[in-house]
Amino acid sequence: MKAPALKSVPLFSGLHESDLESLAAVASIRRVEQETVILQAEEEGDTLFVILSGRVSVTMGNEDGREVILSILTAGDFFGEMSLLDGKPRSASVIATEHTELLLLRRADFLYCMQRNSNLATRLVSTLANRLRRTNRQVESLALLNAYGRVAGVLLQLAEDQEEGEGKKEQSTIFERPILQEIANMAGTTRETVSRILNNLEKRGYIKRDGRRLTILDLGRLEDDFFFHP
Repeated sequence: MKAPALKSVPLFSGLHESDLESLAAVASIRRVEQETVILQAEEEGDTLFVILSGRVSVTMGNEDGREVILSILTAGDFFGEMSLLDGKPRSASVIATEHTELLLLRRADFLYCMQRNSNLATRLVSTLANRLRRTNRQVESLALLNAYGRVAGVLLQLAEDQEEGEGKKEQSTIFERPILQEIANMAGTTRETVSRILNNLEKRGYIKRDGRRLTILDLGRLEDDFFFHP
């Protein structure tokens, strides 16, 4: 059960069967309910968490004490890698936004496997670089863009996350967009502002909505008109 689950995770998909079995033998499964705090910022930790099913948000508090969502992770994603690598306290909090099943790997076991598999190390570094680039872009957006630009940036990032590896597209559908409050927390604004902006973007032909499904009708137009123009 654990080995097939690990193989389905992009980070581990290139490992040999024997390495997958070795990791699976020392891994454990944890199931958490919605709104469970899985990790708390600044706490000690030595565990990598792999999402087998469910959904979590990675959050930090800003200077005003409000929650800012850095990213939303789903099945196949992982978190906790920073403390796993450097042994320092957690850099952010992670909260389950629905019932979630996790696979846990301890630091010593993961590092041993990484030493034996250069591809694993390469994939981890690539993921860390992408996450750093994303965080830098989000910080820049919060500092420089108006509310329209910040919401547009969130939508573009969600589309990029979903279409990763599929090449450049003119339009993109976010099949299960975050709820309005989550978008607000990602964009550093209010739920009411997000609702108003999405309504306006739809009226002006930038997006189309059908329940939780949201289609960006022209990615380039949305980016040019809002994201790069504070």
